[in-house]
Amino acid sequence: MTLRGEKGEIMKIPISWLKDFIDLDGLSIEDIARKLTLAGMEVDEILYAGLAMPIYKDGEKHEFKTNGIAWDREKIVVAEIREVKAHPNADRLTLLDLFDGQQDQVVLTGAPNIFDLKGTGKLAKPIKVAYAKEGSVLYDGHADGLQLMTLKRAKIRGVDSYSMVCSEKELGISTESDGIIILDDAAPVGMPLADYIGDAVLDISILPNMARNASVVGIARELSALTGRELQKPTIKFKTSGDSVEDLVSIQITNAELNPRFVAGLIRNVEIKPSAYHIQRRLKHAGQRPINNIVDATNYAMIELGQPLHAFDYDVLKERAGKKKIKISTRVASDGEKLTTLDGAERTLTPMNVLVCDEKGSLSIAGVMGGTESEVTEKTKNVLLEGAAWNFINIRRTAKQHNLPSEASFRFSRGVHPAVAETGVKRGLQYMAEWANGNIAPGLVDEYPLKPKDPTIIVTPQDVKRLLGIELTAKKIAELLTRLEFKCVVDKNTVKAKTPPHRMDIAEGVVGLADVLEEVARSYGYDNIPVTTMADALPPQVGNPIHEWEEHLRDLLVALGVQEVVTYRMTSVEKESRITQYTEYVRIANPIAPEKNVLRRSLTASVLSVLEKNIRLGESLALFEIGPIFEPVKNNLPNEPRKLAITMSGLRDATAWDVKESATLDFFDMKGRIELLLSGLRLTGVTYTSTESTPHLHPGKSAEITVNGQVLGVFGELHPSAKEKYELGASPVLVAEFDLALLRKSAPTYGIIPVPEFPPVYEDIAIIVDESVLATAVESLIKQTGGRSVSSVRLFDVYRDEKIGAGKKSLAYSLTYQAEKTMTDSDAATIRNKIVKRLENEFSAKLRS
Repeated sequence: MTLRGEKGEIMKIPISWLKDFIDLDGLSIEDIARKLTLAGMEVDEILYAGLAMPIYKDGEKHEFKTNGIAWDREKIVVAEIREVKAHPNADRLTLLDLFDGQQDQVVLTGAPNIFDLKGTGKLAKPIKVAYAKEGSVLYDGHADGLQLMTLKRAKIRGVDSYSMVCSEKELGISTESDGIIILDDAAPVGMPLADYIGDAVLDISILPNMARNASVVGIARELSALTGRELQKPTIKFKTSGDSVEDLVSIQITNAELNPRFVAGLIRNVEIKPSAYHIQRRLKHAGQRPINNIVDATNYAMIELGQPLHAFDYDVLKERAGKKKIKISTRVASDGEKLTTLDGAERTLTPMNVLVCDEKGSLSIAGVMGGTESEVTEKTKNVLLEGAAWNFINIRRTAKQHNLPSEASFRFSRGVHPAVAETGVKRGLQYMAEWANGNIAPGLVDEYPLKPKDPTIIVTPQDVKRLLGIELTAKKIAELLTRLEFKCVVDKNTVKAKTPPHRMDIAEGVVGLADVLEEVARSYGYDNIPVTTMADALPPQVGNPIHEWEEHLRDLLVALGVQEVVTYRMTSVEKESRITQYTEYVRIANPIAPEKNVLRRSLTASVLSVLEKNIRLGESLALFEIGPIFEPVKNNLPNEPRKLAITMSGLRDATAWDVKESATLDFFDMKGRIELLLSGLRLTGVTYTSTESTPHLHPGKSAEITVNGQVLGVFGELHPSAKEKYELGASPVLVAEFDLALLRKSAPTYGIIPVPEFPPVYEDIAIIVDESVLATAVESLIKQTGGRSVSSVRLFDVYRDEKIGAGKKSLAYSLTYQAEKTMTDSDAATIRNKIVKRLENEFSAKLRS
């Protein structure tokens, strides 16, 4: 079974199954887990089901998370039921005449799966079961979860009960507790159950680059390479009879890129029944639910070899074909086409989905799930078995589109080599013949239009030394790679390694060399590579000025109490249209969701969406984002100018015992933060000019930010007509957006400014000007007139009153005079008079007395 984990897909591998393909004698389960983990297949957990668990002394570290239970070898054994008798005082209970290999026992049980044998007398064939004697430690089959209990003697309805026949839950094999385990007929009575079916299951994290190991043989191959022990490959032999499948079935592939290979085999006269218990147990340990011997054979072969298989009811296909030869084809679905899958759901398909079809219509979603019409049932007699290779990207998208994560799609979506299809079909047919007494038809129908290229990579000891830091001969390199089934040819000091036909992760050229060297390192053992210092000289350290400048910008904004957010670059036209009027967008060909079908053109819209979702979580919010927008360019890639967007809303001061009523944030709060931000960037010559050119901003409450005649951005209060399209509460919403390229270009490079040697002179002046005169224009004229002698100008008051005249206002500035000498009052007066005279000439200003 594969479970989605943080590091990869979790695959469950029983140790007993691994032993079919590699001799593991002398290796503890922890040794096996350690070797796999160090080779890149991390074992997340070990589940013990009967085998002895490791005993750690105090202070010893547990290397792996472990769970499960060990079965007492003296108390939990194989036994046989010889007769099922009625309980004298309970209709739903039975008494079993049981032999445990040493003596006869009378065992009380309520197991429903042998209840029908009650009162039938001596059994013609005894039933083999798992028997636990008094004092055994088991899981409580009637409790929720896994709770340990000790089996104690008790009277139940007047009958002594001191032992029990066990269910799978009580032994920790699975969570099933409805009936007792019925072992295979060959189970030896009296043998400790741990010796007969005791097991341990490794939960292995299969990363995408390890998809080739998503099988028992794949893990066994890795252990063979890591231990030097021989890999015992599956032996596939079977007899055939009757007409060849090639005379009965044909295959047509319409798109080889989507379906590189399709293999089909036929087996006749199968007997549908439950699989033998040892097969069911292994499937359950691997996370698969046993169904019947035919379906189990497809799942068993898939887990064993990594090739997903699908079984069709051949007679259903024959009936659909009529008198004609069955023609199987693979094609893309028509938009809106329907198919009911094995889970009973009717699926609406799109042209992105690939289907397996006959001439009557669709049969299954390729590589993901079969359809109900041709599924194997209890009435099935003849089976057509499919093994194919599919485009892994297409399978991944299809499985995600229909929310159908399956064992097949897990493997296909990571890449299964087409060469494995033939082996998988043959193995599946072999198991069906053995378990269902079927007759395999001669031959296979094999359509193989697109054979992948298995690269040959040249490796030298110098490559290994340079990239891995270890000394290996060409012969040793070839030996390590041969363990992983690379075909190697050594020519003097060079190894030519041909990729084995089960791997799709080895590239060509320099990337392929890196891939092969990784295999050398894994086979050699990462833990065997010595720790060394770097031999090569460090490369020159080249900075990234743009990134560093943006990080400085982030630091300034965070220091101003603005929180950074990161939003999706994918959005929808509907979302952006709330504050923009763009019609042209960069559209995504395969969007992950309908509401993420274009690339954004407004960073402000993205930040406002975050504000909308979080507006109720605090009294005030201040957010910013730095990122690109995407401007479409016909027949070319989009332009991606980077922007800074800021938004604020809520109360100016947090509610507290000493704050009776706080005002809401307004235009000047945003302006104050922007002034501090630009000051932190050392920008000078900044002016703020009222603007009405931005539709989503409130006229009269918005301004452009200009530096040396260049507009860097705009800010203001969100227009009511734009605000009503969001759920943003009653408080004003302030937004700002900057062009980062222009902002960075305007930021000066600066050095160290020395502390003035002589003291400054501070002076305040107040002037009366017309209401139309901008305060920034007055400030600029003061700086221009004062020159270097005026080091600072700050507006600290604006006053309006009838006493100073209608249409007039008073602007009060704090001036700082600085010179390379100690300034006198006379020096300051000279500068002041010069400034006042210039203001009178330019703005008809008057100095307030």
